[in-house]
Amino acid sequence: MTETLTHRQKMLTFAGILLAMFLGSLDQTIVSTALPRIVADLHGLDRFTWVATAYLVASTALVPIYGKLADMYSRRTIEIVAVSIFLVGSGLCGLAGEFGTLPVLGDGMTQLVVFRAIQGFGGAGLFAMAFIIIADLFAPAERGRYQGFTGAVFGTSSVLGPLLGGFLTDKGTGLIPGVAGWRLVFYVNLPLGLLALWFIITQMPPLRPRTEPKPFDFISAALLMAGLGPLVVALQLNRALYPWAGALTLGLLAGAAVALVLFVGRSLRHENPILNFSLFKNPVFRTANAALFCMGGAFLGVIIFEPLFMVNVLGESATRAGASLMPLSLGVVTGSMLAGQMVSRFGHYKRWMLGGLVLLLGGLSLLATMPPTVQYYQVLIYLAVCGLGLGPTMPLYTLAVQNATEPTLMGQATSASQFFRQIGGALAASALGAVLTFTLAHSLPAAAQTPATAARPAVVAEGPAVPATTAGAADPAVRAAFATAIRRVYMVDILLVVGGLLLTLLVPELPLRKANEKVPTAVE
Repeated sequence: MTETLTHRQKMLTFAGILLAMFLGSLDQTIVSTALPRIVADLHGLDRFTWVATAYLVASTALVPIYGKLADMYSRRTIEIVAVSIFLVGSGLCGLAGEFGTLPVLGDGMTQLVVFRAIQGFGGAGLFAMAFIIIADLFAPAERGRYQGFTGAVFGTSSVLGPLLGGFLTDKGTGLIPGVAGWRLVFYVNLPLGLLALWFIITQMPPLRPRTEPKPFDFISAALLMAGLGPLVVALQLNRALYPWAGALTLGLLAGAAVALVLFVGRSLRHENPILNFSLFKNPVFRTANAALFCMGGAFLGVIIFEPLFMVNVLGESATRAGASLMPLSLGVVTGSMLAGQMVSRFGHYKRWMLGGLVLLLGGLSLLATMPPTVQYYQVLIYLAVCGLGLGPTMPLYTLAVQNATEPTLMGQATSASQFFRQIGGALAASALGAVLTFTLAHSLPAAAQTPATAARPAVVAEGPAVPATTAGAADPAVRAAFATAIRRVYMVDILLVVGGLLLTLLVPELPLRKANEKVPTAVE
């Protein structure tokens, strides 16, 4: 399949899928800085968290389905469909509320939530297909250096997203006559996406599957979405309004459990399942994805709660709190690219995975012991260390899974890795938010525990609604309470990384294949 491709064809295809992946990762961060202005313009404060949740639900539920489709049909066709859906959703998001209240769709804020879900349907494919297509283009022995670029794309977008979102929101009004600046946050996807489509349509080979496709199981797909959708929504609910023991949360979790049990039962019986459960017999697939589940939670734990520490303990502005994540992103870029290059040159990916986790543990240990008097620059150093440790987790776990998987199941195996990372992040972020809320409830002075403080959710691209306040940030008691709560969050984060480290030790290391053919046997 890839043997007939020239180096130029591979590089142009690679550029196109990286650009598409950049769109998806940028969209996860660029919208967060525009949300306050969006809420003000569309009068939707009561629904602002659903702007992020709708995208997250759709993008999580569709990842396994994209993986299955990639094993059945032309990878190029699936990538074109994913990018096109994402661009349609982006254009619709920019138009939300422009024509007032619409039949069925409702007011502008409800329209935006619906259109963000459409974006998420496409966004799921941008991530899943990137790793699948890289697996088609390059053999495992050389794949590391190219997958390292995916971490660099993710890290770069994490830096540019909030900055570009803030700039367009504050300064973009008037660049296009009559168009509010926050709408450009969505419209900016259109020229980039069209460029990505041009690369994919004109330069990417079909990359057809190795076997004739069997009929797609639409019932399994419906059950999977019926299970994952309510599950992610339940994890994203504001616990101040919808506690774990509340009827809505329990109802969503029960419905999700029933649908997922039915999905598993049907998948075990169907001749062409969405996810082939025989993959779990593979020890590399099983242990590497369990480690990814932990690492997804560890990553979100850092990026969600560190800005809260900056604002509520150090008293920094929201702008400086957001900028403080730049060393983390730069560390991820450096660690990802370095690990990818080293693995392609020397092999033995497992040692780089373990080394990254040890470095991450060191950075988290520094964050978990920060006193309220810690200096701003010190936190930046700690975050850079965490980023260097997180970097190798971006490409190498997926590389290990792909190297141990038969080519006919590559799409399902690769998308499963993306799914376990995302669902682990959603679960862990919700649990870490509960740790923060519980600690604050027992640590904050009574005067600071106002309804606004308890119920006001933080505006984040992903993760749970967590309490945030700047009103009492100068109060030493409030600062101390937040410092204690966030240190406990990072202690739990350390446990996640320890779990990931122990699971990584169990991952069998296989020789990296020099061609996309037979799976090798373990070397340890």
